[in-house]
Amino acid sequence: MKMLEYLSAPEAAKKWGISERRVQKLCEENRIPGVAKFSRLWLIPKDAEKAADKRKRQENRK
Repeated sequence: MKMLEYLSAPEAAKKWGISERRVQKLCEENRIPGVAKFSRLWLIPKDAEKAADKRKRQENRK
């Protein structure tokens, strides 16, 4: 059985170069697969990819 390794929201924020609050919001919106909430702590799989930022406008739009 494989044991999963997790990061906290502050650790993921530092790894991805975004704010801790933004990581929490991505977790709340289920945009990061495999997250779990333990009390007030978000647990993010260590190998999770940063979710695409839907707030940014794509260059292909007219």
